[in-house]
Amino acid sequence: MSKRDRQAALMQLLQEAPFVTDEELANQFGVSIQTIRLDRLALGIPEVRERIKAVAETKQAELRSLEGTEVIGQIIELNLNERAISILDIEPVHVFAKTQIVRGHHLFAQANSLAVAVIDADVVLTRTAKIRFVRPGRLGERLVCKAVVTSNQTERAHVEVTTRVGEDIVFSGAFTVVKMRLETVVGGREA
Repeated sequence: MSKRDRQAALMQLLQEAPFVTDEELANQFGVSIQTIRLDRLALGIPEVRERIKAVAETKQAELRSLEGTEVIGQIIELNLNERAISILDIEPVHVFAKTQIVRGHHLFAQANSLAVAVIDADVVLTRTAKIRFVRPGRLGERLVCKAVVTSNQTERAHVEVTTRVGEDIVFSGAFTVVKMRLETVVGGREA
């Protein structure tokens, strides 16, 4: 494939799947990672972290029930009352030092915060959560968490959440959340 054809294909691919890493692109095009980086530079395409950050900042502005900084992970897709996706790159702070396995509360926090964030209400709180840890997450992995609203009533909603690493399911949960209006919540109690 010529350089021009490769760069055109690279541009098209990143428009369709903006979160593909340089390593994945190099494997797909059969070139070195450095070649991909040079192609991206020539085309003015930022690295994957910057692409993710730009999308996340746009999506966080759409949040209603949480502030953007309260979501664990970066939201890359948000359709209120329908579905949402967040990603969390596992770093040393997220894992047990001895085993390099993700601490469970990080998996739960990503899923729970996404289940709350996907609901279009002033205040959303988790009422119940039925969760399942399927396999350990590990240092260096990217957790992709998807929340789907399965039922949305006036005062409550049900949200199914699945976290994956590649094709592997790492965590799943069924959350029931309650919705409140901000003006009804006074001093930590519902008025």
